[in-house]
Amino acid sequence: MDETRFLIYNFLLQFFKKIDPVQKVKAGTVLFHEKDPAQNVYLLLSGSIALGRVHIRGKEFILKILNEQEVIIEYPLFNANPHYQFYAKALTDCELLTIKRVQFEDYVLTDAEAMNALVTWLSTSYLKAQMKCQDLIMNGKKGGLYSILIRLCNSYGVMTKEGILIDLPLTHQELANLTYGTREVIQRSLKDLRELNIISYENQKFTIKNLGYLKDTVDCQNCSFEICGIN
Repeated sequence: MDETRFLIYNFLLQFFKKIDPVQKVKAGTVLFHEKDPAQNVYLLLSGSIALGRVHIRGKEFILKILNEQEVIIEYPLFNANPHYQFYAKALTDCELLTIKRVQFEDYVLTDAEAMNALVTWLSTSYLKAQMKCQDLIMNGKKGGLYSILIRLCNSYGVMTKEGILIDLPLTHQELANLTYGTREVIQRSLKDLRELNIISYENQKFTIKNLGYLKDTVDCQNCSFEICGIN
């Protein structure tokens, strides 16, 4: 976990764990829908959660995937009567600390260190989002897929003798939602990568056998993991 995220997560955990109970949710549970009134902030203690939006025509887009030790704040901070801008859905069984929005805002407004940590984390998140948009716009559909695979390696990668295992179950449709493409296009690109022995796919988990190939194709700048992640 990058340092900026750790700071705000740790501040919130230490303060609110004495107040709020841990909530367990099953895979597939929706914490909130976009446009729902914002009532809570969440600390993700374990598991994985997808944040995204659904287009008016029904197409789903996954903006990011959060793993354990994450903060979920998906509304305009300090606004009167805010609404969530995205949906949040559990990809796996999760444990969460649910914090009332009003209590969260009161806390960070009265604790200078927590406010500084929050601003630093939000600044890094903004930069990360900008870099992801750049990759998807400049590299096209295939390059966008390669960029997402690189980011998944940084966020979920585990070294094995076969390569870098992305230790997160993902269907082809979920990967398409992450790249804002169609499942058919993503399947063709993944087929090409498998035939070149760049990747393998088993039990809904990808292994990247040749990360250098993906990086060379998209002219990767080797940004820090703090910036180049999927979360």
